[in-house]
Amino acid sequence: MSTTTPWADHRLLSLRPRRPAVLFGRMYEDPGVELAAFPPPGARVLCVASAGDTAAALAAAGHQVTAVDLNPAQLAYAHARLAAGAPAATGTAERLLALGRSAAATVLPAWRPAALERFLRLDDPAAQARHWHRHLDGPGLRLLLGAALRPAGTLAGGLRPAFRAVLPHRFDTVLRARLARGFARHPNADNPWAWRLLLGRELPGGDVPPGRTAPPGPPVRLLHGDVLEHLERSPAAAYDAVTLSNVLDGPDPAFARRLLAAVRHAVRPGGVAVLRSVREPGPAGPGAAAEDRCPLWGVIRLVHL
Repeated sequence: MSTTTPWADHRLLSLRPRRPAVLFGRMYEDPGVELAAFPPPGARVLCVASAGDTAAALAAAGHQVTAVDLNPAQLAYAHARLAAGAPAATGTAERLLALGRSAAATVLPAWRPAALERFLRLDDPAAQARHWHRHLDGPGLRLLLGAALRPAGTLAGGLRPAFRAVLPHRFDTVLRARLARGFARHPNADNPWAWRLLLGRELPGGDVPPGRTAPPGPPVRLLHGDVLEHLERSPAAAYDAVTLSNVLDGPDPAFARRLLAAVRHAVRPGGVAVLRSVREPGPAGPGAAAEDRCPLWGVIRLVHL
């Protein structure tokens, strides 16, 4: 059965690469959401392989993890990190973030690395919120984000149409609101996602390669393929829980319907699915988006089956 997901082309940008490449050098999602929602250790869980971070965290917690990815380069990268503790690489997402940080640091003194590091060492969300509004979220940032993230912007305009269509209307304003929400809720000083997004660096002392997590978890089973087709072909109730990071961002509604049906087939009754999206929430609200220490997400839905 064919798939209609744009992730099958192994690229985020409209420019077609010569061969599949690593799209994500790190995963911009907090596995604490999954660890709080999933059954006790030992559960059979499925995730997207991506950079291997979520798979490593779930395995370290004692779960039996299967990680699936369509992109052979991404899967090989996850294997190198999980099996041998290979260091993080720079993917397409990291290059785009680096362009944005460089532009901000060039024209906005408050966004230069030394100033940002002082902000990131704060551990009081109330103080962080004041600093964000007084020093970081000014007219200059608004102009830069508007130029970069609106549909014809320098960054958003380079995305493939299927991914560009997922971005919320006025994503520049939406992103500023999500960043403000995160800084007002989670201490920067121990938030690795804040350090990665704002500085492009790891939290000091916090970068442990997935393959060297302590204590080590069970081995992760890595599979090359489409997560939808894997779920459809799995035995009924094969998993206790699944987490599908932005799998639904980009595909058409028919793919979404198939995916949800496949989840209900492959996850046992009483199990849970975590669905993340960068879209703005609908009438059902943002779900657990505020609980994720990475502020990029618009919706995190916990589906209890």
